[in-house]
Amino acid sequence: MPPRSPLPQRDGLDAAWIRTPQVEPGAAWGTMREFLLDRLPAQAPVEEMLAAGEFVNDAGEAWRGDEGYCPHVFVWFHRRPAPEVPVPFPIDVIEQHERYVVVDKPHFLATTPRGAHARETALARLRVQLGLPELAPAHRLDRLTAGVLLFTTRREHRGAYGQLFQDRRVSKTYEALAPFDPALAFPRRFVNRIEKRRGVLQAQIVPGEPNAETLVEIVEVRGAWALYRLTPSTGQTHQLRVQMSALGLPLVGDPLYPAIVDVAPDDFSRPLQLIARRLAFADPIDGVERAFESPRALAWPPP
Repeated sequence: MPPRSPLPQRDGLDAAWIRTPQVEPGAAWGTMREFLLDRLPAQAPVEEMLAAGEFVNDAGEAWRGDEGYCPHVFVWFHRRPAPEVPVPFPIDVIEQHERYVVVDKPHFLATTPRGAHARETALARLRVQLGLPELAPAHRLDRLTAGVLLFTTRREHRGAYGQLFQDRRVSKTYEALAPFDPALAFPRRFVNRIEKRRGVLQAQIVPGEPNAETLVEIVEVRGAWALYRLTPSTGQTHQLRVQMSALGLPLVGDPLYPAIVDVAPDDFSRPLQLIARRLAFADPIDGVERAFESPRALAWPPP
């Protein structure tokens, strides 16, 4: 693990770091400039950032670039994120406590920075909005899923609340809109194995030892559509979306299952009709039973 960053956050984003390795025989890095040019993406403006003093060491001192190559040191810097399409929905705070913050995340907003989404994420936005630089997610929701999301406020609280989710001591309830099939009996428990390969958009149900389990219940039926309550006891990537699609009941507005649909980055007109409705757990610090619920409504398709 790296030491504490010498650079403050920028727009709610932590500084990035890279550690120099031991020089291999025949390595071409004579200077720190050569190392950075070799290791950072081609689109990174290394020369410009060196000139501006944007690469620093653990003490916050700028690397000039012409120093001889130094093995086993950290180089800190802020990435220059590409322009992002603003997600035009607010994050509603359900409860703010000294140890945690519970929010109602909107659709289309990623939980944490990743890939093309950096500043337009719940984490970056909330750090700035609430003035909490050590804010961190205790768990995650898919970018397209809305609903209850728990963050810890300080570094010393992360382990306790994060362990709740690792140990499956949290009750999570979702609601979703999908087609109604009178031939299918509910409630039913869906148990299977889900795997998602790196670089592949869709997760898949595959043969093997089960690692995904969800209780599926019908709450309401309106013509060809139904409101389902989904209670997962595991948390595989895209678990609810994959399982409902496998039942022949793909969620309304899902651009991945059963088929991939290309959606423009600025198209917010068809949100996935899936909400993390309720989150409940015994507080790991004081033992108090806590429960939080999203008031967000799902949008039924027209008859």
